[in-house]
Amino acid sequence: MALKNIRENSYPDWYQNVIAAADMAEVSSSPGCMVIKPWGYGIWERIQRLLDEKIKDTNHENCYFPLFIPLSYFQKEAEHVEGFAKEMAIVTHSRLSMEDGKLVPASPLEEPLIVRPTSETIIADSFSKWVHSYRDLPILINQWANVVRWEMRPRLFLRTREFLWQEGHTAHSTFQEAEQEAETMLKVYEDLCVNDMAMPVIKGKKPEYDKFPGAVTTYCIEAMMQDGRSLQAGTSHFLGQNFAKSANITFINSNNEQEFAYTTSWGVSTRLIGGLIMTHADDEGMCVPPKLAPYQVVIIPILKDKNKTDEINAYAEKIKNAIKDKFFGGEKIRVKLDNRPKEAVDKMWEWTRKGAPLIVEVGAKDLEKNAVMFRNRINISGSDWKNFEDIDAFIASISDKLQNIQNTMLERAQERLTHNVVTDIKTAKDFEAYFANQNAYLDNSGKAPKVAFVRGKWSGDEATLDKLKEMRLTIRCIPFDQSGTEGECLLSGKAGATLDVIYARSY
Repeated sequence: MALKNIRENSYPDWYQNVIAAADMAEVSSSPGCMVIKPWGYGIWERIQRLLDEKIKDTNHENCYFPLFIPLSYFQKEAEHVEGFAKEMAIVTHSRLSMEDGKLVPASPLEEPLIVRPTSETIIADSFSKWVHSYRDLPILINQWANVVRWEMRPRLFLRTREFLWQEGHTAHSTFQEAEQEAETMLKVYEDLCVNDMAMPVIKGKKPEYDKFPGAVTTYCIEAMMQDGRSLQAGTSHFLGQNFAKSANITFINSNNEQEFAYTTSWGVSTRLIGGLIMTHADDEGMCVPPKLAPYQVVIIPILKDKNKTDEINAYAEKIKNAIKDKFFGGEKIRVKLDNRPKEAVDKMWEWTRKGAPLIVEVGAKDLEKNAVMFRNRINISGSDWKNFEDIDAFIASISDKLQNIQNTMLERAQERLTHNVVTDIKTAKDFEAYFANQNAYLDNSGKAPKVAFVRGKWSGDEATLDKLKEMRLTIRCIPFDQSGTEGECLLSGKAGATLDVIYARSY
């Protein structure tokens, strides 16, 4: 299935078609939700495993908290509940009864329960029971869970009413320690995105008006998609003492004085898979970085010569066993022998659309020559799409081949980000002209975005946000690497603006 014409004409349709062609997920009959199929879930499992190791390496431990949260817990933190009020799903009854042939809710709950949109409030309640002395701190925990936010415009992986994520929550004795925690976890997310997902990001913090509800500071990483739009890939929140005060998380400090703890929270979700698709997929389907691929090598027997079926299958099995003992990225290589009773060409294109990094085909001629023919997924349009190599040389170099694929995918994405952060727009007039095309996606090549990120000045005046909304733009972040210069605010046109921000359209 060639997706080029779809991508050039409608990037959103291309995105949905990539998911379908790769058989990653589908819309559920439960409104607003999705079914994550084995290949898509396998990618999530890889993200989960790699990130879980990084989280534990920073001394955090996993735990689990209830899906249902009493409504009163949210009412304790007014800013927090206001931020999530429109997205909450609420349980008001238990049990069903039959009335006039119809099932209806039977028993009203004494207190409504919120289906977890995020867990700050209920975890803060537990922290208040666990913390008594400064010796109990810090508390460093993480949970892998599902959450529910009543999304009105669902899109697979990007926005669904139920999605999967991890959320870290910590409590500390000092402002400085908690703030450092939030910054450290942002670096962990950056490491995951860059080194495992091959998806470069810009680090910064959110402007005051766009912080997580109840946070003192929200840090974020922003990734550029192929169409020039931004995807928020992860956030880390320094919550100060806000949630500690609402939940009464207090401790006796080393001076025998009682004070409130400082807390943080941070998380990423299955939205990362949407980012992975829009960073790496191409006109033939999905491309998965080797570190995230459920299978890094797929072997397909070519059984045209029926007299040699057993020999070819045995040869393919031999190759599989040799490969699975090799290492890449500190783990044994994940290899699959696809011996389903389907036409080999159909299997080859199926794995191409899924984005398996290396697809190996072995037939009678390969058996005779003690060789293999392999396809490098990221070079599908290049001259080395089909490669022939002696089997011993192939197996000996397979780790290097996977590393080269991983490196190339990151280099391509980094080049896109570097070349499409516009820094030479200095006036509000030029800024408005640049973003004049409200529905710009890709140029005629289908590869370069028509509009992307603009790094420019902002006064910090929230009165200018009406202009931002009118242009259907967002301030994605205030980058950490500020220039320290002054210039014209690209929203108001007034001189003297000092903040460098990233302007972009977003998902």
